[in-house]
Amino acid sequence: MIDIQRFTFNPFQENTYLLTDESKDCMVFDPGNSTADEDREIKSYLDENGLNLIGVYNTHCHVDHVLGNDFFFREYGLRPQIHESDLKILQAVSQYGAMFGIQVRESPDPGSYIKEGDLINLGKSRLEVLHIPGHAPGHVVFLNRDQKFIIGGDILFQGSIGRTDLPYGDHETLISSIKDKLMTLDEDYRVYPGHGPSTNIGFEKKNNPFLQ
Repeated sequence: MIDIQRFTFNPFQENTYLLTDESKDCMVFDPGNSTADEDREIKSYLDENGLNLIGVYNTHCHVDHVLGNDFFFREYGLRPQIHESDLKILQAVSQYGAMFGIQVRESPDPGSYIKEGDLINLGKSRLEVLHIPGHAPGHVVFLNRDQKFIIGGDILFQGSIGRTDLPYGDHETLISSIKDKLMTLDEDYRVYPGHGPSTNIGFEKKNNPFLQ
């Protein structure tokens, strides 16, 4: 059984997720912590709950989703795991930060690359990697079939979808990826997005104006 803890960090109000198994092994997805206070907040949660952090994953490498990569490398020795198609974005995060007027802590290089179909073990639980480009070329989501949830990054929001006007974005690719890989799932799958509240597949099928 996986427990999901959400933190909302940085000027972009980005959702960072800690997933923890009953073994107390845990993984962080899209670490957006960008200040000393935010670093302390997530570290305190890990320490107070006696958690063993074993992995750092980025759904994609836009600046708001990687601001904490440096902290987790310095503090825990963990490099981020990303899809290789987003490496060029990760390597340019300081430039993107300047575009938005924020100072960026440079991310370490990836520890490894993840791809479509990879299975990630967290204690007795398992996450499946789905590659869903369009918002970013290497965007992935993490699917758990037992508890029916998705760590979705910036693909699908409540009543909306990820923007495609950033470098390497493609609207048609995003729509087709969502319809082919997410809208075919059971309606009770819960989506935990990179911004805003969670939603579910059934609600988005019926109400999301971009998917009608």
